[in-house]
Amino acid sequence: MRRECDPLLRGGRREGKYTHGFSSAEMQSLASICEVLLPPLPLNSIEGQPSKAVQSFYQASGSQHPIPDEGAELFVKRALIEAVILVRVVLIILSTRLGTLLLCGSLSFSDKWPFINNFSSISLERREKILQRWFRHRLLTPIRLAFVYIKFLCLYAFFTLADENSENAAWEAIGYHTDTDGSRSKVPKERPLQKGMAETMQETESTLVQSLNQKGLKVVEDPEQKLYKIKCDVVVVGSGCGGGVAAAVLASSGHKVVVLEKGNYFTATDYSSLEGPSMNQLFESGGILPTVDGKMMILAGSTVGGGSAINWSASIKTPKSVLQEWAEDHKLPLFGSSQYFSAMDAVCERIGVTETCADEGFQNQVLRKGCENLGLKVDLVPRNSSEKHYCGSCSYGCRSGDKKGTDSTWLVDAVACGAVIITGCKAERFILETNEYGRVKRKKCLGVIAKTLNNNIKNRIQIEAKVTISACGSLLTPPLMISSGLKNQHIGQNLHLHPVAMIWGYFPDSNSEFEGKAYEGGIITSMHKVVSEDCQVRAIIETPALGPGSFAALCPWESGLDMKKRMVRYGRTVHLFAMVRDEGTGKVKVEGRISYNLSAIDKENLRAGVRQGLRILIAAGAVEVGTYRSDGQRLKSKGINEKELEEFLDSVSAAEGPQSFVDKWTITGTAHQMGSCRMGKSEKEGAVDENGESWEAAGLFVCDGSVLPTAVGVNPMITIQSTAYCLSKKIADSLEKRTDQ
Repeated sequence: MRRECDPLLRGGRREGKYTHGFSSAEMQSLASICEVLLPPLPLNSIEGQPSKAVQSFYQASGSQHPIPDEGAELFVKRALIEAVILVRVVLIILSTRLGTLLLCGSLSFSDKWPFINNFSSISLERREKILQRWFRHRLLTPIRLAFVYIKFLCLYAFFTLADENSENAAWEAIGYHTDTDGSRSKVPKERPLQKGMAETMQETESTLVQSLNQKGLKVVEDPEQKLYKIKCDVVVVGSGCGGGVAAAVLASSGHKVVVLEKGNYFTATDYSSLEGPSMNQLFESGGILPTVDGKMMILAGSTVGGGSAINWSASIKTPKSVLQEWAEDHKLPLFGSSQYFSAMDAVCERIGVTETCADEGFQNQVLRKGCENLGLKVDLVPRNSSEKHYCGSCSYGCRSGDKKGTDSTWLVDAVACGAVIITGCKAERFILETNEYGRVKRKKCLGVIAKTLNNNIKNRIQIEAKVTISACGSLLTPPLMISSGLKNQHIGQNLHLHPVAMIWGYFPDSNSEFEGKAYEGGIITSMHKVVSEDCQVRAIIETPALGPGSFAALCPWESGLDMKKRMVRYGRTVHLFAMVRDEGTGKVKVEGRISYNLSAIDKENLRAGVRQGLRILIAAGAVEVGTYRSDGQRLKSKGINEKELEEFLDSVSAAEGPQSFVDKWTITGTAHQMGSCRMGKSEKEGAVDENGESWEAAGLFVCDGSVLPTAVGVNPMITIQSTAYCLSKKIADSLEKRTDQ
């Protein structure tokens, strides 16, 4: 039965041919690696009495059509160019006998002429040994990185690919099903932003102008420059936690606001809960966005509502200690003002934050029970949803409509006051000119030039505005400012990511104390703070949303058999993560090219968080626990004594990434980005001033997480929205004074 949802979020066969461009020799090498990663296995390798679904899963192969092609397509579309070149070179080398000999050594030998096999002709058993060797290799790390990329994309494709009925043959075997919440019958069918929505992906050159005119915008076509020219009071680039709030505040102040959003508009009835299509449409780079060294995977929203449409609902106010630090150490009095505290209250009220949870899901039950058994404090996490919200797939869009992102709150307010939202439209540069009358700022911003992502619309859109606001997040605001010609040294620097290290614990179905599956229930409803002896928070421990594709892609690979055993236990494998308020920083000056380094203190704090998380899982009754270190570090925890536990915990570390010269490595994750255009008391200390205005260009403001002076240390949604609320109020006041003059 076909799932009711937007066609872009639905499974089904690929339309058209693959465009990855891999040769038949490259594809043969790739398929042979995919077979090693997820090999067909004999039924006698299965423990217990398996169901038919499990038997079928064990006999399935990662080399079966269309997995290699889907993996190659994803890779070419999402990976950095140097990664694509690296992988293709390795695949070409492995397609030849001499190349295979160089990379695989004696395992490529054959007893038949010409006595050397290319990689695909080597037996499956030997190929597995080769991959195991390369995953441990500490010297030729580029080769290891190539295999890591292939492993990630092959397994991700295998477990996210859905057919016309939104099903995957492996899901039953691993105990997974997509959200089938019966309350969807109560979800309103209307699209609350439709009145102000101009969706360029559904327009043509001839209909776009008419559509914009109907929304109250006067459009002038300039055929010579191939531009559609629009004038307004305020243009906001981005519709997430910062942009949505800014649009609402300024539109409600009587200003004509235009919001540009490169993503598409979806509502509760559009969402499918399907991991693959949802990640592709709702996340930056389809949810596959590594740092340049492959050390960290980054998640960021890319749809109307931005991160608020796909985040995990945690609605935590900015810690008072952080506000004090920003106000006093960074000399930014905004964060110690009554206006900021009032803004947090206003934000929480508008997005419907509740303080309790009526029914916790499996993972949060485990976190709470483990803490209680250890005598540790565990806090309820406020959420921007009702107390009864029990949706484990909100990271793919909330199908019940209960979660209140900016797409169902602030942007609704903005549209009600006349704002227009143009989707499928990507800002290319700000319009800057010399500020002849400016005493301090050398330039002034007159608006933005944007390009629609619809190939049928050739003209660009030029929006002229009194005020221009960049609210496209910490990963995209800096490249946009730099490509526009701004030079401040802090633009693109000081990037904080709240690095997380994941751990897991297995709770068999026989453990009747905890019912349900790991992917069911509210995503984050409980939190534990790991504190030092002097009561400083070193890390916080929460629970993630992890679909089967992401689970398989990030999971340590030891062997094909081990991977299939792990996947069969997916539904009852609880994940916790330790998150730190990072002192280390990164940079992003070019779109998609993110670099980042953990500091020594960050590594120690992550290690402390991981150790505490493992203790919590064991205390809750996990029979086996482990980390995400590449060697599959784990411990059979049932019945162990304190000495055995301490020996295991002593071996835990915050390992380096796959490109490091170590044999045991890990990939860190993050879903928060902050600080890359930080606020400062002077241009020597920040990219923008306390009003969020660029030090270089009058009329250009930033209202997103990039203005935060440091990492927050908790889920930052409330902090970003509250900061945007304060900054946009100031902008509204300045516009009013300008009108009075």
